[in-house]
Amino acid sequence: MNEKKKLVLIGNGMAGVQVIEHVLKLTKEDYEITIFGKEPHPNYNRILLSKVLAGDTEMSDIILNDWDWYEQNGIRLHSGCEVIRIDTQNRVVYAEGGVSAPYDQLVLATGSLPLMLPLPGVDKEGVIAFRNIKDCQIMMKASQKYRKAAVIGGGLLGLEAARGLLNLGMEVDVVHIFNDLMERQLDSTASRMLKETLEQQGMRFLMEKQTESILGEKRATGLRFKDGTDLKADLVVMAVGIQPNVALAKQAGLEVNRGIVVNDYMETSIPNIYALGECAEHRGMVYGLVAPHREQSAVLAKRLCGMETSPYKGSVLATQLKVSGVDVFSAGAFNDDTDTRLLRIQDDWKGTYKKIVLRDNRIVGGVLFGDTSDSTQLFRWIREEQEMTEEIHATLAGGTVEGNISPVERLTNDDQVCDCNGVSKGTILSAIREQELTTFEEVKRCTKAAASCGGCKPLVEGLLQQELGDTYDSAASSKTPICNCTDLSRDEVVEAIRKKKLTLVREVMNVLEWKQPEGCPKCRPAINYYLGMVWPEEHEDERESRIINEQRHANIQNDGTYSVVPRMYGGVTSPKELRRIADVAEKYKVRMVKVTGGQRLDLLGVQKEDLPKIWQELGMPSGHAYAKAVRTVKTCVGEDFCRFGTQDSIEMGIKLEKAFEGLDTPHKVKMAVSACPRNCAESGIKDFGVVGVDGGWEIYIGGNGGVNLRGADFLCKVKTQAEVLEIAGAYLQFYRKTAEYWERTSQWVERIGLEVIQKNVVENVQNRKKLFEQVKRALQNRTDPWKADANNKQTRQTFYEEAHVPVNVK
Repeated sequence: MNEKKKLVLIGNGMAGVQVIEHVLKLTKEDYEITIFGKEPHPNYNRILLSKVLAGDTEMSDIILNDWDWYEQNGIRLHSGCEVIRIDTQNRVVYAEGGVSAPYDQLVLATGSLPLMLPLPGVDKEGVIAFRNIKDCQIMMKASQKYRKAAVIGGGLLGLEAARGLLNLGMEVDVVHIFNDLMERQLDSTASRMLKETLEQQGMRFLMEKQTESILGEKRATGLRFKDGTDLKADLVVMAVGIQPNVALAKQAGLEVNRGIVVNDYMETSIPNIYALGECAEHRGMVYGLVAPHREQSAVLAKRLCGMETSPYKGSVLATQLKVSGVDVFSAGAFNDDTDTRLLRIQDDWKGTYKKIVLRDNRIVGGVLFGDTSDSTQLFRWIREEQEMTEEIHATLAGGTVEGNISPVERLTNDDQVCDCNGVSKGTILSAIREQELTTFEEVKRCTKAAASCGGCKPLVEGLLQQELGDTYDSAASSKTPICNCTDLSRDEVVEAIRKKKLTLVREVMNVLEWKQPEGCPKCRPAINYYLGMVWPEEHEDERESRIINEQRHANIQNDGTYSVVPRMYGGVTSPKELRRIADVAEKYKVRMVKVTGGQRLDLLGVQKEDLPKIWQELGMPSGHAYAKAVRTVKTCVGEDFCRFGTQDSIEMGIKLEKAFEGLDTPHKVKMAVSACPRNCAESGIKDFGVVGVDGGWEIYIGGNGGVNLRGADFLCKVKTQAEVLEIAGAYLQFYRKTAEYWERTSQWVERIGLEVIQKNVVENVQNRKKLFEQVKRALQNRTDPWKADANNKQTRQTFYEEAHVPVNVK
């Protein structure tokens, strides 16, 4: 048996991993594959970071290849591990932490670095770029404390950052040195229309402004411009461009110009080393778009596998984007010139604009704004330098020569519908016919069309409608599956579990004919949860199907270490517990002990191998800070200590937490109890909030203090602690039964409506008691394998029976 060759990839981003995906399809036997990634994450879609920042999607939704994908394909992944040296003579890669890997073939996909203007004050706190998940997290955190943001740069990245910050509730000023936004993609007219649209959304613009310095002492407080004016800002985001990340290549002795110089087969100046993506320079060009990287990866993969391939000759650039909900497209030579003629159509009322550039009567460029349905066809004409004809003119001008032919009918089978992933109309039609696809999600999963930026979704849906005719069901097509492994929605999966009496995760995926037999990180924990919700007494929790943090009972941090949060009921602790925590923190060299927002102590910087020993020595139950479960109940000091308190909030909080500790829920659930309407425990922005008033308690639901800030809705008022517990249990069970997995209560309340919840949880007393009994059964069967005093399947019946007895917390 021949020994496998060693293929090492430096860079776990989209371009590099695409090469590995192609290699795995061409041959799984030739290579032993190792990947180094600087970020502590699996491969994710950087294009969608703006949607994460804007709150339109979750971090987990932009993962392209999850942790399991690497394991299933035998790939050794070093995440959060930066390569520091390449020994080209002995063919060895060296990374931080003493990690090394020999190679036969080495691929550099080190991407690019954000340009940071060399301004006085650029190193202050609150000055960041917008390039990766960590940048998103910093901006989200800043938005919770600060109000004013300034974005330097009016290109695509700057506008996406500004849109996200607006969604986070910040006031946003975009500072741009030029007179036109996105001047590299749009002409002056389209730029003006975009600016007007974004101003209507709340963005403010300072055009033709050059920043001189960043104000503030330790943290940024604003900007000073060269014209002497100032702008207040608590957060400064620089989005002024990128530069190829070539430091490692230079150190290794590779030929570097602006990027790592490569030939038509992505080979560098040193044998057996290749480069592609934003770090590579081909024929003097460095490409920052997805489509050229996809073309490069296909050529390189065939080269690595020893297969014949056409050389990469460069890419004709086209940009199709959705900027803050506005569709824009540009390609080729879109600016006016002395030797060009123009076809220009502008409709300010509808907010659409179309400009076609001709040179010697041939189409050489164009801009579309607001309506990009002609983009695929226009791009083909630009690539081919198609001569303008009466028919083409009528099509572009909205005439009648081609009658009422739809945009999808005008496309040839070779026309690309999805530029990001290189999917043509013919490929999509073949998939629809051969695989009998009927929904958009099926097409997306099967072909990857619209799987990246999503800008081609209307064309994909148009192809479905054209192909299926009267049998096309738009409602079914828009149905949201629980993940890309299946076409089934949440309700369909739950109904099948009930009807077919399915009890295991693999059984569900097998019986319901999952497209991916092993599932994915999105559906496996969802199925495990649904099984536990449907069969609370029969289902045995499958911990291997839980998310990685729940499997390890700790939160993984950005440096690969973990965070441990022991439970403190109602935020109350004792000197004995504090001593224990301090001893453990010292013994295991915990980097930081921090008080959390939920009134718990967080031990940060724990090594993975120390987790079991730390839990054992703490002798405290987990606070489930990592779990899709009931996490904390925050409390104020209450009537025993506070002169304004009207109720015993600590006692009520401890009862709530002990009653529902560890209850699995569709998403994290946070609670709070305040002793009076002053709301010191922030009950008004929790998933379940309780406020003490004269003669009883007010209950609030569906609050969210995170990215999508939402004030809680008033549910009801009750008199006793026992009623609070019963309402809480019924509410949680109704949420468990009707919410999508990964859906916060804030989203769930808005989706199903407050009145529906009030009717089921408050007004219908019989249903309320039924729901409460169901949640008690679910908790009674729950096992806590990491709990220090774990008596698995420990009954909580005694607690509920004694719920009227005050808890001794004094």
